[in-house]
Amino acid sequence: MSDAVEAGDAFKNRCLRAGHMLAPCLSYFVERVSFGAVDDGDCVDVFLREGPHKPDVVISLTYLHHVETAEPIEVQGSFIDEILLDHLPRLPHPWPADAIGLVDRSAQLPELVRLRIIGPAEVDIVASALTVYTAMSDDEASLPLRA
Repeated sequence: MSDAVEAGDAFKNRCLRAGHMLAPCLSYFVERVSFGAVDDGDCVDVFLREGPHKPDVVISLTYLHHVETAEPIEVQGSFIDEILLDHLPRLPHPWPADAIGLVDRSAQLPELVRLRIIGPAEVDIVASALTVYTAMSDDEASLPLRA
């Protein structure tokens, strides 16, 4: 197997694993959406919180290609009805029908990831890189360390 194929599979697998990690977040709220800059691109971090019994989750997307969100005041505290994460492969592989037109596709465009948070306020982001961080719940963090 060539390095290019392995790298493509790695990104697709990263997206699939992140989707599985995010699936239990349906009872969560969007706590905050923060935009920033990295090396030669931009980034967004989406902070999810449910409460003290479940871990906080941060979804970090870098090298943004498409961002669509409701007004910041509407997004903060918005309940999550559905959270979807899609791998968007390079050409010539097809994209899901609802992703077509979000980004101009070309042979130079890398494979991408699309995050959609659906609820009273919606977030729709397409990026080149994705990391999902999960913290301990407040309940877990309050337990004493055991040797």
